[in-house]
Amino acid sequence: QVQLMESGGGLVQPGGSLRLSCTASGILFSINAIHWYRQAPGQVRERVGSITSGGNTSYADSVKGRFSISRDNAKNTVYLQMNSLKPEDTAVYYCYSVGIWGQGTQVTVSS
Repeated sequence: QVQLMESGGGLVQPGGSLRLSCTASGILFSINAIHWYRQAPGQVRERVGSITSGGNTSYADSVKGRFSISRDNAKNTVYLQMNSLKPEDTAVYYCYSVGIWGQGTQVTVSS
């Protein structure tokens, strides 16, 4: 059974940092690209960034320079490091791969 599970969300003040994790099971993790999305209340789900099997990354303009994605194939885990967080980064963050979505993790940026 293919599963993706996010963790690491929480409440953080503006300017703070969080690191999200996406751990996969049931897939050949190392050969698949992994994508991060987010969805704020009342908004469409948007792509935050992606990492290919070879480690190449791409990001939405809204997070470029603040967020970074990395992967540890030995742990079947992809990380989303989020720095300089803004209130508009508040959303449920999801990872996605091979047609499967994780359950999401809430990130709230507020003072």
